[in-house]
Amino acid sequence: MDLQINNKVVLVTGGANGIGAAIVRLAAEEGAIPVIVDRDIEATETLQASLRNMGRKTCAIALDLSSPDNCAKAVRETLGLCGRLDALVNNAGGNDRVGLEQGSPSEFVASLERNLLHCYNMAHYALPALKQSRGAIVNIGSKTAFTGQTGTSGYVSAKGALHALTREWAADLLEYGIRVNAVVPAEVLTTGYQRWLNTFPDPEGKMQSILNRIPLGRRMTTPDEIAAMVVFLISGRAGHITGQQVFVDGGYVHLDRALIHQERT
Repeated sequence: MDLQINNKVVLVTGGANGIGAAIVRLAAEEGAIPVIVDRDIEATETLQASLRNMGRKTCAIALDLSSPDNCAKAVRETLGLCGRLDALVNNAGGNDRVGLEQGSPSEFVASLERNLLHCYNMAHYALPALKQSRGAIVNIGSKTAFTGQTGTSGYVSAKGALHALTREWAADLLEYGIRVNAVVPAEVLTTGYQRWLNTFPDPEGKMQSILNRIPLGRRMTTPDEIAAMVVFLISGRAGHITGQQVFVDGGYVHLDRALIHQERT
């Protein structure tokens, strides 16, 4: 299937590692020009070099998006390097475990800054270019905003707001032909996730307890599976899809919990 994204410029925040890197790689494989925006300079340069060695077009901007000025700079440098912008993927962020008891008011605000505010800033500064290209925005959400998790008020608040903004922006940008959707992961095995598992006394046991709660295949979602949905949603093949929250989670959120206990035959 031709996804109709050849030479489209796709800016991916947090694009050097994990889900972001998978999105970058797949976009490049499909002929797009991914722009890696990430504060991890080494990982950014390594991924860019790897893609270029494979003959893929890509650009890289090593930048921390914690300030509005840097978000504006990321968009400005993308336009300077590539001349246009066709899609924005708001992926940067991470579960920082700022909870109601364990955190503080200032830590809560900092969590929102790390996981939410840059998404608004990036969309705000990217909007003029996206209007010109009649482009697309994909926000990477989280199942925690729908299920709760405990001990992570900041991250859950940020992702809940991002899901709300997905619908708001989709409505707001209809007249410009800009589509806005969210992809909602649950349990995705990245290096960061593995580091979290390793904090438990029995990482393998913890992993098994998680796998037992995933109905489809009793396995983790892969970063590549998240990337596949993201790249589809920014593509011309998804031309009439907007305002949606697409769960790529093996049925984790919506399937009956009783399925967890059923024997496989």
